[in-house]
Parts: sequence; structure tokens; C-alpha cells
Amino acid sequence: MSSPIKFGTSGWRAVIAEDFTLANVKKAVEAVARHVTSTNPARPSRSGGPSLIVGYDTRFLSEKFAAMSAELLASHGIHCYLSQQAVPTPAIACAIRRLKTDGAINFTASHNPSHYNGVKFSTPDGAPAMTGVTQKVEAWLSDDTPAPLPEKPAAVETVDLQPAYLEEIAQKVNLDLIRSAGLRLAYDPLYGAGIGYIDGLLAQAGIEAVSVHNWRDVLFGGHPPEPDGEHLGELRQAMQQSRAHLGLATDGDADRFGIVDENGNFISPNHILALLLDYLIESRPWTAKEGWTGGVAKSVATTHLIDAVAKFHRIPVYETPVGFKYIGEMIQQDKLILGGEESAGLTIRHHVPEKDGILACLLTAEMVASRGMPLARQIQELFGKVGSYYPGRWSVPLTATVKKRFVERSKQEYSDFQGRRVVKTVRMDGLKLLLDDGSWVLFRLSGTEPVCRLYCEASTEKGLEELAGTARRFLFD
Repeated sequence: MSSPIKFGTSGWRAVIAEDFTLANVKKAVEAVARHVTSTNPARPSRSGGPSLIVGYDTRFLSEKFAAMSAELLASHGIHCYLSQQAVPTPAIACAIRRLKTDGAINFTASHNPSHYNGVKFSTPDGAPAMTGVTQKVEAWLSDDTPAPLPEKPAAVETVDLQPAYLEEIAQKVNLDLIRSAGLRLAYDPLYGAGIGYIDGLLAQAGIEAVSVHNWRDVLFGGHPPEPDGEHLGELRQAMQQSRAHLGLATDGDADRFGIVDENGNFISPNHILALLLDYLIESRPWTAKEGWTGGVAKSVATTHLIDAVAKFHRIPVYETPVGFKYIGEMIQQDKLILGGEESAGLTIRHHVPEKDGILACLLTAEMVASRGMPLARQIQELFGKVGSYYPGRWSVPLTATVKKRFVERSKQEYSDFQGRRVVKTVRMDGLKLLLDDGSWVLFRLSGTEPVCRLYCEASTEKGLEELAGTARRFLFD
């Protein structure tokens, strides 16, 4: 019988009490333990032997799963640093590098609905485990050979990962600039692991801010803890009441970000990534002794506005499959100024090879403070400099028949797409067609749901609407 445990781009996720059960969690954690002890890298750690961090978010039973897993890992001779509270994924990534552990296990399903939980495994560099590593972990799931256990279990050490992480973030964001500009902020952690992080750091820095949903709710207010426009209505209300200049939000494990401007408009993560790339190139050479050199990495589904900004500043662009682990790999190679995905993932040079929604929010606040202009105006000025780009994303349900037909169509060569000339085809991750007017469309089949992820981009909002209609007809005609 095949195992229900499969590690995808961000670990294993499943529905609580269906596949995400105590028995399956034990299997997954034991597989990680056997991988860590079998590879047994000869690397220094504070504990003197194999060690892992165990963290968790605010989901139902996450802290119980974490405590059980720490004891299980310790029985395998792995020293465990168990977080004393819910902790953001990027804070775990920072702690891995600081404590020199063999990685971390994090109980989180990120932005997924409340009935999901998950196990995310990160490697000693602080990055999400690459496919080659997760395949080795999965191989242990089918090994029935009893694991040799040490006579004496290792220790489980409870740790607070917040202070050191916030200290690191404070060194990468100009909080003094935000305070001196008199910027008023509002923050929504969406009941997730970001509680006390952005709001705590702003309070320490004396920056005026209000927060909403800053307590644990395992149901996340009845909607997924995803920081997109439809879930940030109460953040908008708080902004209006406090006359805030900017609204910030993070998802369930605070690795994704959401931004609302002073008029209550949700700003596309694609546009935020492009603005921040432009801002970092302009600002960071003057604050870093050696200057910030390097390129930008983005997933195949991310806006080409980033390509235009990179061309304007004469830096290289690296396009990757969807999955932040590919971007993280290039951050470690020190190739990048910024890496980002359209699904609101970002990291920057000299930071962890992992998405960090907290950093993204605070850098956006710094950018608004530094430039002294609203985000909407910044976007229009950027459009004036490099051209306009309007991206969109949809999940399109497919029947088995339509899916099968699309799989066959995706293998074909295209010089024409519904009457538009195709200038390039990219099959890095799905089927991406670049059209002669600079617009593009990407079709990616979901590995877990009967849907097609549809991404389109055009130079106008009307053009985006028309292209999306054309793409849907391509799927169903």
C-alpha cells in the first residue's frame, strides 16, 4: 500500500484527521530522523551531535504534534530545539543557521485552510528541502527495518526564536527612516505565527501602528490565512480608523505578505516585488560597504515587470520553476539582489534562502517612507520608466476529459495562440506562451486538485481581461 505522505514544493500537507493523523505524523518525522542520522554530516553544532529545530504555527494541535515529534527525534539521538511558541517559517530559517543545526521540522500548512496541517522539512542552510532530499526522506517511509536507537535519548531544549530573528530583521530594514517619516502602519497576522513579530518590532522602534487578529484562532476567522485582498477587510477598517498610510499582512506561517495602500486598495505582490527590486537597487549600494551587485530570480509564473526593471538597471534575470527552493538555492550562491514569486514570496541578498513575509512588509514600509509617495503613484512612475504590466492568476476547475485533452495539447508546438502570434514557448513548469505584443499566458496543472492554474499578463487591464478569456477558451474549446 502506498504511503499518503508526499513532500511537494513546500513539504507534506494533508487534511487533519484524514491523512494528517498522529500515526502518519510519526512516520514522517521518523523518516526525517532516519535521513538526518544516516547522512550524519560532520558539521559543528551547539549540541555536539545531530540536531534539529522543531517549530509550529497556530493551527489546531500544531504544538502537540511538535512536542511529540521532539521526543521522537530525541529518541533517535537528535538534539531538539523546540520552539516555546508559534513561530514564523523565516524565523526558523534564521535559527537553523544561527544554531548550526541539521535543519528543522515545522508544523504548518502556511496559507491553506484551517482543516489542513503539514510538515515542512528544511535543510542545514535554512532552505526548504530540495527534491533530491525529500526523495531520500520518502524512501525511508517504506523501509520496515527497525531503526537502531541510542541507549540514551538526546535532549529536548525549549527555545525562544523571536528575539534573535527580530534583531536580524532590524539590521536589514531602516526602522529609523520609517519612524522619522511619521508613517502610520496597520498589521494583520491573520491569527497566524506572525503575531507579535511585525507589531512587536514596530513597538520597540517607536513606530505608530495598530494590529488586528493578533490572537490565536485555529479557524483563522473562517477563511484561509492567506493575505490577499478578499481576506483583508478588517485590516482596511483598522487603517481607516487609525488613518494609517499602509496596511501590512502575513499568512499563517508569515512567509507570505500582503500589502494594502492608503486608499484601501490591495496591491498585487507582483507589483510589490518589482517596486522593491527597483528600490533596493537604488538604495542599497549607498548603505552597504561593498554595494549590492547581482541579479534577480523569479518563478516562471511571476510578472515580466521584474524583467523590465532588471533590463533598465542592467542586471541579469534568472527564471525558475514554481517553488521557492529554486530561488533559495541562488540566494545561497550570492547571485541575487532579490528573489521573488508571484504568490507573495520574497527574500533578499544576505538573508535566508526562504520566503520572508515579515521582511517584505517592513521593506515596503521603508520604501514608502523613503520615497515619500503612495504605492499607487510609485507603480505609475515605474510604468512610465519601464512600461506597464498587469498580471492575473486564476484556478480553473477541469473535468477529467478536459484535463486529458489539455495534457495532449500542451505537448504540441505553437506558432499561433487563438489568433495571436507566439514568439516563444517555455515548458519549464507547465506551458507558457509568450506573445508578440509582450503579453503571455501560463497553464499549470495542479498536482493535488482537479484545476489548472492559469496565469496571464498584458500591458493594460482590458488586455488582461481579453487574454484571460482567450486562455479559458483554449482550455475548453
